[in-house]
Amino acid sequence: MAIDALLLLSFGGPEQRADVMPFLENVTRGRGVPRERLLAVAEHYYHFDGVSPINALNRGIIADVEAVLARAGIGLPVYFGNRNWHPLVADTVGRMRDDGIRNALVFPTSAWAGYSGCLQYHEDIRQARSAVGPDAPTLVKLRQYYDHPLLIEAVGQAISAAAGTLPPERRGGARLVFTAHSIPVRADNEAGPPEAGGKLYSRQVYDAARLCAAAAGFDDFDLVWQSRSGPPQVPWLEPDICDHLEALSAKGFDAVIVSPVGFVSDHLEVVWDLDNEATEKAAELGMAFARAATPGSDPRFAAMIVDLVAEHLAGEQPRRLGREPAFGCTADGVPCVIGCCQARSPLPV
Repeated sequence: MAIDALLLLSFGGPEQRADVMPFLENVTRGRGVPRERLLAVAEHYYHFDGVSPINALNRGIIADVEAVLARAGIGLPVYFGNRNWHPLVADTVGRMRDDGIRNALVFPTSAWAGYSGCLQYHEDIRQARSAVGPDAPTLVKLRQYYDHPLLIEAVGQAISAAAGTLPPERRGGARLVFTAHSIPVRADNEAGPPEAGGKLYSRQVYDAARLCAAAAGFDDFDLVWQSRSGPPQVPWLEPDICDHLEALSAKGFDAVIVSPVGFVSDHLEVVWDLDNEATEKAAELGMAFARAATPGSDPRFAAMIVDLVAEHLAGEQPRRLGREPAFGCTADGVPCVIGCCQARSPLPV
């Protein structure tokens, strides 16, 4: 099958104050989330005048990918579609059809197994193609890439750079802490096919943290979670980042390096939960706090995407460093493993 385009598929985010509530209603539609919760989350967006950084960051990634593709002599146009806000993926797939695109690869801005991180992107593809009709282009979702060498290298260097910003007298004793988006425990238990043993999301995140810590020269680290939502009686992955900072302070740590390994770019969850809430908690505890950059704006991230494309086009073995299973390319919204990641968990808000 000849590939004639690349689609970057992401979560989406509002770009002005008027977008915030319609966006949140899209995210939570049919999930019974109380309006009071939506209004509370909306305040996070209003703190930034209603603008989520995610769309601009994704456009930056696309520009970088286009440049790398051009240098590599790979003549693929790059399109942009979102699950929850404009440009919506169905609209983008319609435009691709109108442009004469027949077969495209899809790069999702999630590296992970699990329903929201993987299977839901298959659903997005299937629903978009159904909306466009029988002449919609074939869409092939690229593999999970949590342990790609270029991603690990970029995150490891970001950790080292962040460590260098700490006061010299506290640097040597700083604790390295990785964060990723919390999900319900049940959803994590069901992440991955049964033969993978469950908990594939949290296992992949831990594996990535292990690799990134080693790349930055750290022998030890902690993995914690952030940005949970949903009713308090539903168990989610713990501990929360702010609770963990309190625990570290009680153990005598006075400096911390936080790497949001679970995030491609500085999404709202990163800039709110880490750059606001966690930073304020660290200051309250008298801890020096350094937040490592996410990899999306690193040139190696775009190079990784093009590497995934080239790997697919050439039928090469995946470049992987991890110990955990990771699953591969599939077409037209059909999951690569039947029964994989079937949890229907609340989407993060």
